[in-house]
Amino acid sequence: MLHTKEADKERIATSKNFILWLFIVSIVMLFASLTSAYIVKKADGGWFKFPLPIEFTISTVVIVLSSISMQLAVVFDKKKNLILEQTMMAITVVLGIVFLWMQVQGWHQLPVEFGGVKSNDSGNFLYVLSGAHGAHIISGLVYLLIVFGRLLTIKDSSKGVGIMNCATFWHFLGLLWIYLFIFLKLNHQL
Repeated sequence: MLHTKEADKERIATSKNFILWLFIVSIVMLFASLTSAYIVKKADGGWFKFPLPIEFTISTVVIVLSSISMQLAVVFDKKKNLILEQTMMAITVVLGIVFLWMQVQGWHQLPVEFGGVKSNDSGNFLYVLSGAHGAHIISGLVYLLIVFGRLLTIKDSSKGVGIMNCATFWHFLGLLWIYLFIFLKLNHQL
C-alpha cells in the first residue's frame, strides 16, 4: 500500500486529535475527583463559608468572551480570512491573560478573618480547584500562542495551523471553569 502525503497528514491529524481528547478526559477525571473530594470533606463539618470574590464572576464573563472570539477565529479560518482570523486569535490570547489575572486578583480578595481561608479546608479546596484550573489555562495559553505564532508566519490561510484542536481545548477550558464556578457558588456561599 502506497503512502501519500495526504494519507500521512490525515494520520497525523487523527493522532493529534486522539491525544487532545485523551488529555481532556484526564482533566475531567482530575476535576471530578477534586469536586467529589470537596463534597466528601464538606460533609465532615467545620466548613468555613465565605463569599466568592467578585473577580471570579468577572473572570467567568471574560472566559465566555474568549470562547466567542476563539470560535470567530475558527469561522474566519474556514472563510480563509487570515487577517480577521489573526485578530480573533490575538483577542483570545489577551482575554485568556485577563482571565488568569482576574483569578489571581480573586485570590488576593479572599477573606483573612478566622486565621484566613488557608487555615480551613474550604479555603484550601478553593485554592486547589481554581489553581489547578489556572495551570490548565496556562497550558491553553501556551497552545494558543503556538497556534497564533504559526498563524502569523503564514501568508496563505489554506495552509492550516491546527486551529480546530486549539479551539476545542480552549472551549473545554471555558466550560470547565463555568462548571467549577457554578459548583463553587452552589457549595461555597454563605
